[in-house]
Amino acid sequence: MMKFIGKVKLVCKPLFALFHVLMIVLDIGANLTDPMYQGIYNGSTKHEPDLCHVLERSWTGGLDKIIVTVGTLSDCEPTFEIVQNDGEISLKHSPITDNHPFFGSLVPVYQERLFATVGCHPTRCGEFVPDPEAYFASLCRQVEEHRDKVVAIGECGLDYDRLQFCEKDIQLQYFEKQLELATKYDLPLFLHCRNAHDDFIDILQRNLDKLPRRGVVHTFDGTLEAAETLIANGFAIGINGCSLKTEENLNVAAKIPDEWIMVETDSPWCEIRPSHAGSKHVKSKYPTVKKKEKWEPSSLIAGRCEPVMISQVLEVLAGIKGKPAAELADQYYTNTLKMFFPKQASEQLAR
Repeated sequence: MMKFIGKVKLVCKPLFALFHVLMIVLDIGANLTDPMYQGIYNGSTKHEPDLCHVLERSWTGGLDKIIVTVGTLSDCEPTFEIVQNDGEISLKHSPITDNHPFFGSLVPVYQERLFATVGCHPTRCGEFVPDPEAYFASLCRQVEEHRDKVVAIGECGLDYDRLQFCEKDIQLQYFEKQLELATKYDLPLFLHCRNAHDDFIDILQRNLDKLPRRGVVHTFDGTLEAAETLIANGFAIGINGCSLKTEENLNVAAKIPDEWIMVETDSPWCEIRPSHAGSKHVKSKYPTVKKKEKWEPSSLIAGRCEPVMISQVLEVLAGIKGKPAAELADQYYTNTLKMFFPKQASEQLAR
């Protein structure tokens, strides 16, 4: 079955599915509008679109929710086409619902699995420049039109490793401007920081009184001192494969308090590779094809991360902290609910 949803083409075919859940997990950052999930790599089509299958693997693998990352205004339309139609593009065409009518009645519930951020990535902040007021107003409009699905402002921040895409002064100006969105809409921040800690924390500290819900610094790969400074100011730490590359990364992650950690994949990027220090703790394996042209619905593709691989992030954290992965998953899930889904967190505490 082929469907076109906005600019995103989804090919949905029944595939092998296991209805088992070992841990309940929430991925705070996945780039589901990336062309790789449309079968396109470096501008060349290698296989049919397979986002439907990627989502099926996510849900059957234990993910409860995924927050889809928006990095620029142009990401918004395809992102909201995906998050608003989750039940249709995924569960309705699953072998689970095909063979078990009971689950068909759960489609409205399961449509509450995909959510999104709204914001502009630091390397794309040059898009503000031609007409800053109009760009900002457009971001506001996206939040207002999709208020039930927007759970954070971002991805915003500073990236001094890639100044060739956007100069420092522009990044500084429009990072701070986007904090106004968090204040206006009472939302937490989904933050990005690369080689810019001093300026990054300075901007956040100057605006703390205006920020109602703080936020999370995703793909954190900084020092323990940097993590402690962020935590002291109320910001959580997002951990994915790129946070666990080196022994130094592992030493830092091991010392970050569990109540301040959230987990993510940043898929299709940031997989845990065999060359990474964290790989020695990975236990879960998935059927994988090495060549993109050999794609099949039931297999992952080597080099392309998926949300289901968040289990490997948990396994590494469990290994370096000496704790059961399920115990950590529960804590990180609670942390994430409190920040991005406070109503659900309150309801769970009341039970």
